Parts: sequence; structure tokens; C-alpha cells
Amino acid sequence: MGCCIFAAMAAIGPRVALVITWLFTNLVDRAFTGVLLPLIGLVLLPWTTLGYVLAYAPVVGVGGIGWVVIVFGLLLDLSSYGGGARARR
Repeated sequence: MGCCIFAAMAAIGPRVALVITWLFTNLVDRAFTGVLLPLIGLVLLPWTTLGYVLAYAPVVGVGGIGWVVIVFGLLLDLSSYGGGARARR
């Protein structure tokens, strides 16, 4: 059920999904120490930050398929910036 809730939040948008995850779970606090880095991620790279939050495990960090999730998030973020620049031309 948790996966379905996350999928619904992610469909709304990465920033909304990240804020809801931050408010209602401890996943963001578990993945980051402090508030500055997640806030920067929320503004500049929301898909990457959301992927990192989901891929992070407290004992081992990020490993294996987690890196695939993070790189996919980075590609989504970069494509959104690139697509916006292309649309403005």
C-alpha cells in the first residue's frame, strides 16, 4: 500500500511528493543531516533528491539499484531543464 501512495504522490509532482514525504515520514531526516541540502535539492533537483531519499538505507547508504534510481532522477531533472529551454526557443 505504501508503494501505491508514493506512486500517487510522485504523479502529482516531485516537489509535492518530497514535501509530503518530509512531513509525514522520517525518510528525509534519515537520508540527510541538516535542512540545507534537502532544501536545495527540493528547489534545484527534486527528482534526484526524492530518488536519494528513497534509495538511502541507514546502515549501508546507497547501493546497487539505488544508484540507478538516483541517476534516473537526475536524468529527469536535467531533461526538465533542457525541455524548458527548448520550448522557449
